[in-house]
Amino acid sequence: MVTVGKIGFAVVPGWATEDNVPRVDFSTKTQRVRRVVPGRVRMGVDVKDAEKVPLKEESTSSSATQGSTVEPSLTQPAAEYRPSMLCELVEGLQETVEDVSLHLQRKYFTKKTDLINKKRKKLVILGSGWASHAMIKVVDNFKWDVQVVSPKNYFLFTPMLPSSSVGTVEFRSIVEPIRASNELVEYVEAKCLRIDPTRKMLICASGDENLKVDDDTETFEISYDQLVVAVGARTGTFGVEGAEQYCYFLKGIDDARRLRRAIVDTFEKANLDIYSEEEKRKLLTFVVVGGGPTGCEFAAELRDFLRNDLARFYPLLINLVGVKLLQSGDSILTQFDASLREQALENFRKSGIDVITNTRVIRVTKDRIYLRDGTEIPSGVCVWAAGNAPTNFARNLVKDVPEQASQKSGRILVDDYLRVVGLKDVFAIGDCSEVVSGSLPASAQVAAQQGAYLARLLNKYELDEEPPKMRSGNSARPFRFLSLGILAYIGSDQALVEIDLPGQQHLDLAGRLAFLLWRSVYLTKQVSTRNRVLVLADW
Repeated sequence: MVTVGKIGFAVVPGWATEDNVPRVDFSTKTQRVRRVVPGRVRMGVDVKDAEKVPLKEESTSSSATQGSTVEPSLTQPAAEYRPSMLCELVEGLQETVEDVSLHLQRKYFTKKTDLINKKRKKLVILGSGWASHAMIKVVDNFKWDVQVVSPKNYFLFTPMLPSSSVGTVEFRSIVEPIRASNELVEYVEAKCLRIDPTRKMLICASGDENLKVDDDTETFEISYDQLVVAVGARTGTFGVEGAEQYCYFLKGIDDARRLRRAIVDTFEKANLDIYSEEEKRKLLTFVVVGGGPTGCEFAAELRDFLRNDLARFYPLLINLVGVKLLQSGDSILTQFDASLREQALENFRKSGIDVITNTRVIRVTKDRIYLRDGTEIPSGVCVWAAGNAPTNFARNLVKDVPEQASQKSGRILVDDYLRVVGLKDVFAIGDCSEVVSGSLPASAQVAAQQGAYLARLLNKYELDEEPPKMRSGNSARPFRFLSLGILAYIGSDQALVEIDLPGQQHLDLAGRLAFLLWRSVYLTKQVSTRNRVLVLADW
């Protein structure tokens, strides 16, 4: 699924790139050769200074297809499973047909009351983000009694949060109720506090996403046969003093709503005659911390909002406005090719966004940002988009499992079938997990692919087998992430697109043509026809 600026590094099936799952070892580094022309398609190839080391050949006998080959383990990456591209296409088509068949069957031919007396195992899914939503769409409700436990009763199309924070799209246009995603699942609005794997019980507290848990919080238990942990991640402030208290985040609807309100309130405050011009200039300085896709897209959306809308309503203030983007590295949008990054920097300079690289924030106050080099930046609104961190739930789970004691990142370690290492009948997917055979980007694309993969694994395979097998004896393939591309909006109706193609080729776009593709992808990847119509109307 090609989503947005939040999607991670590109992976060509069978070969390793960036920090993804190892496919093959190179004797020397790979160098990309590209030429970037704004608004045009660029093609590139990877030039190798040495031959690739081939993978171990797989047996073509019938026993090989029934799982008699060496099983993937924690020391042997499952990436050695490499079907041909034709097999992948046929397999993908078959899975799509099966998914559509299940969807039509439950939508038009099944009522929830039809399943009440049907004996099914209980599958509990924690979370309502990309991973769990993809899983809910694909899971077989005739085999599993599915219960979703989450403090949020809706799915949010997070890539469009920067747009919603400035009013380009409305909040209702990018959300879908969990019960509408799959009418046959049960939803419980609660926060899971901990897991009791011995009794297969979840200890939960009723409440929405704003629930504050203390010693007096009333709890209840939920049983499970299979558990899927998809609790996502939280915004990482990395211990910076004042960041939690004074910065605005872009992780959920409430964050975007508060940010939108803060932008307008800041202009209204600066419009008062009690402030001098210098004080107004400080008030109207907007600082974005983090040069990744979220930070860059918000800075771009904010600059468009200032130029296209607020300039009409506050003509005397618009020349006092400043937008600063702070990045700890030497460039922004590091997921993209260097030439595309330069294109983004050039576009930001032309639009008046001040990009400051190789800097680090050490403290934030109500009206000032302090940098490591001693610089102080006055700020009316500071938006923090500097990365993710594990949730407290994920950290506590890692601490409670002895086999994960060495996991310092706080993300839940899973094997190549997304099973939690050290726990039986528990899976983890999405941003809260880390595959033992190699790190994957914490992105919407990875989470959605993991959710769909795990749903199909639960639908078709016997989980008591090692590795999971179908009744015919065929072993399940391990999870393999296939990147379909990364996109980012850079303002002024321009975007960046980077797509990996078969045969080690790369397709890059920058400019207005990329912007059209960016919007097309956002529109087509909305989760329902209702959302597509609403987003199109907002645009």
